[in-house]
Amino acid sequence: MKTCIATSDFFVPGETFINRHIEHIFGGETCVLTGRFNGTDPLGKPIFERRAPLSTADRLRAPFAMGWNALTESTGRLPFGDNKARLRDWLRAQEVEVILAEFGTQALVVAKLAQEMGLPCFTYFRGTDASFALRSKKTVRAYKHMMPRLAGVFSVSQFLLDNLARHGVSHPNAHVVPSGVDIRRFTPAEKTPGSFLAVGRMVEKKAPQVTLRAFASAARGRDAHLTFIGDGPLLETCKAMATELGIGAQVTFTGALPHDEVRQHLMGTEIFLQHSVTAKNGNTEGLPTAIQEALACGCITLSPIHAGLPEAVEDGVNGLLVPEWDEDAFAERIAQLLDMEDRSAMTRAARDTAVARFDNAVLLEKVERIIRDTLA
Repeated sequence: MKTCIATSDFFVPGETFINRHIEHIFGGETCVLTGRFNGTDPLGKPIFERRAPLSTADRLRAPFAMGWNALTESTGRLPFGDNKARLRDWLRAQEVEVILAEFGTQALVVAKLAQEMGLPCFTYFRGTDASFALRSKKTVRAYKHMMPRLAGVFSVSQFLLDNLARHGVSHPNAHVVPSGVDIRRFTPAEKTPGSFLAVGRMVEKKAPQVTLRAFASAARGRDAHLTFIGDGPLLETCKAMATELGIGAQVTFTGALPHDEVRQHLMGTEIFLQHSVTAKNGNTEGLPTAIQEALACGCITLSPIHAGLPEAVEDGVNGLLVPEWDEDAFAERIAQLLDMEDRSAMTRAARDTAVARFDNAVLLEKVERIIRDTLA
């Protein structure tokens, strides 16, 4: 089934979930509709860049077309004029049978055109599109216009669907399908006792300072080491904080690393830390891929009760949970794990969870089956 994957940027190496769809869904019979194209196409797919320079006529139409769309659809992002005609012709030339818009905000761009063309359109909510984006009343209204035009909705967590519903945005054909992980590549290796790992952008939503202070409180002077993988605006702050807390020798900051190097760290790490929180702007996680990768590698996961994380981490079974922002509880749980004589049962449970629930091959088949059943 020829599928058009709609995304905001292409190619982005870190967006493994989107790239997997582009490469593999329905046997890889895909093309890409992207907002911006950086010129790199390792997957060799036909590409339409919708933010390419406008024609002279479209530049003249833009204020009126975007204004009208904003008035009637609550978004000015819909294609119009010559660009809309080019996109329509391209979709036909590619013989597209279904559109899958990665992130709800991308579905806003294509849902109306898809409906006009008689093309079924699905979207995949993954995090910010069903949290921070909902702070805008215009976006909520735009989603409400969009939903009846969609054939179905996917979400990486029930939390995000519930959050949409609280804003009056829902769809009768909605399904929770996590992004998943390649459980054949992400596997446990020999674990280094007392090893801790945190992976992610050093930004407010990931709360790296909370993780760092809690680790210092529980593990200072003990046989424990924490590795931070990731870059971002809080990196230098956290480096200075580690020194101030007296744990400079117990913490390593690697900066951003290629995905395969992250995998190597996960395979040998015993405990994975992720204290994601709701940012001041309302942005939350969906169900982070890093959590699913950590579980697949048999990492005991310590995380807050935040967004979709409790849908993956079962307290006392494959990891431990604490209230969001509760730094003292986070430290107590780190100490609890360090004091535990045998952590092997939790390591096995982590791996078992990933095999049973987050195998991306199984989840991809589930998405395909839902699309086929919907269109039957």
